Amino acid sequence: MTENSVSPPAAGFEEPMRRALAQAVLAARRGEVPVGAVVIGPGGEIIAEAGNDRESSADPTAHAEVLALRAAARARGGWRLDGCALVVTLEPCTMCAGAAVLARVDRLVYGAVDEKAGAAGSLWDVVRDRRLNHRPEVIAGVLAGECAALLREFFTERRG
Repeated sequence: MTENSVSPPAAGFEEPMRRALAQAVLAARRGEVPVGAVVIGPGGEIIAEAGNDRESSADPTAHAEVLALRAAARARGGWRLDGCALVVTLEPCTMCAGAAVLARVDRLVYGAVDEKAGAAGSLWDVVRDRRLNHRPEVIAGVLAGECAALLREFFTERRG
């Protein structure tokens, strides 16, 4: 497998993705776009989880990934999240992909592809840019159907 390849969906990430989906559902109940994220520690334990909170907090950076990374850094007592995996229901945008790189996560695992704003291989590929000093492994498509269906349902209801 080359450095710029995407790993196939890996067994072992379905349960954390289900936790991320639960966070996405909670976000939707608050009127947020249903995206959820969890950070898995080196031993496989979930050390942080969050859902989108931009509307409620009036904070444009309150994406699920950023909130989960912040909580994980607090839990670990430092910003370097080496040995950790970020699991998110939707392919991260440029801000969140950049945050994953800067946090030094080992793996970025996502469910649904975001063809309009994805920065882990779809529209951009921030996480595998050779000019950066850290490039996490990318595992795409974990429970992709469930992740995409939640987003479709949310936007169908909003648009009427």
